[in-house]
Amino acid sequence: MATMKDIARIAQVSLSTVSHVVNGSRFVSPEITEKVQKVIKELDYKPSLVARSLKIKETNTLGMLVTASSNPFFAEVVRHVERYCERHNYHLILVNTDGNPQSLKKHLDRLLAKQVDGLLLMCAEPQDFEPEILANLQLPMVVIDWWQQPLNADIIHENSELGGYLATKALIDAGYTDVAVITGERSKPLTVNRLKGYKRSLSEKNLQIRPEWIIESHFHYDGGVEATRKLLALPNRPQAIFAMSDSIAIGAYQAIWQAGLRIPQDIAIIGYDNIELTQFLAPPLSTIHQPKARLAKNAVEQLLARIREPNKPIETIQLEPELVKRSSF
Repeated sequence: MATMKDIARIAQVSLSTVSHVVNGSRFVSPEITEKVQKVIKELDYKPSLVARSLKIKETNTLGMLVTASSNPFFAEVVRHVERYCERHNYHLILVNTDGNPQSLKKHLDRLLAKQVDGLLLMCAEPQDFEPEILANLQLPMVVIDWWQQPLNADIIHENSELGGYLATKALIDAGYTDVAVITGERSKPLTVNRLKGYKRSLSEKNLQIRPEWIIESHFHYDGGVEATRKLLALPNRPQAIFAMSDSIAIGAYQAIWQAGLRIPQDIAIIGYDNIELTQFLAPPLSTIHQPKARLAKNAVEQLLARIREPNKPIETIQLEPELVKRSSF
C-alpha cells in the first residue's frame, strides 16, 4: 500500500508538502499541487484509510454524501442532520454529487481525507455506486432512506408500503374510486413498496387496478407535469391521483392548471413527503408525512453509537409515515 513517503519520493517534494496537499492545511503552489495529485492518482493512494489506522483520537467530524441536494425532501433532511450534529458537538462536512456517479469517488476521497469519524449516505440513485467503493471502507456508515445494494451499514428508512397504502386509502375513504398513481422509477425500492401499498388499498375495497392509471415517471417536478398530462389525455381519466412525491404532485398541479381544471373540484390529488412548500400551494396539498426530523435524529444517533461500538450488530430502523389532510381532496 502506498504511503505519503512514496508520494514525496516520486513527486520529489518534501513529506510535509504532500501532507499539506492531502489535507489542504496550507497553501501549496498549483504546479506542485498538480504534481503531487498526479502521483496520488497513479498510486491510488487513500489517505483516510491509512490515517484512520494510525489515528489515536476522533475528529468529531461526520461526513454526509448526498446525490440529489436539489430534491427538497433531501434538503430538509440535511438541515435536520446539521442541527442534530451540532447538538452532539460534531461538525458535518456535506458533499453533493448532484446525480453524477463519476464524481462519487472524488467526493468520497475528499471526505476520507478529512478523517471523518463516520459517514451518512443519502442517495437518490444508489445503483450508480460501484459496490466495492463503499464495501471496502472500514468506516462506520448509516444509510438514510432506502438502499438496494448489500452494504455493511445501519439503515434508517420509513415504511413506504404503509405510506402508499395510507395515501390511496385516504382518497378512497373520501369517495374517489378511480385512483391513478404517478410513480418514481420502478427500479427504486421505495417506488416498489409504495406501489404495493397503492394496490393493497385498492384490493381491500375490491376496486379495479387499471394498468393505464399507473404512470411511471421520476421524482421531480417535470415528471409530475408529463405524467399528469398523460392521465388527463386518457378517454376515461381518473378522479384522483396519488403522486409518489410532493415534487411530482407540484408538477401535477401545473399540468392540471394548464388543462383548465380545478383541484379538488375536477380532480383530487395527494402527495408524499410533506415538504414545507406543500402547505403554501393553492389549494394546500394533502400528503403523507415522512418524519424527516426523526430520520435525521435516528441517523446521527445511530452513527455515533456505531462509532462507539463498531462491532455491534447491523440494525435497520423503520419509521412510520402519517397522513396530513389539507384541501387537495
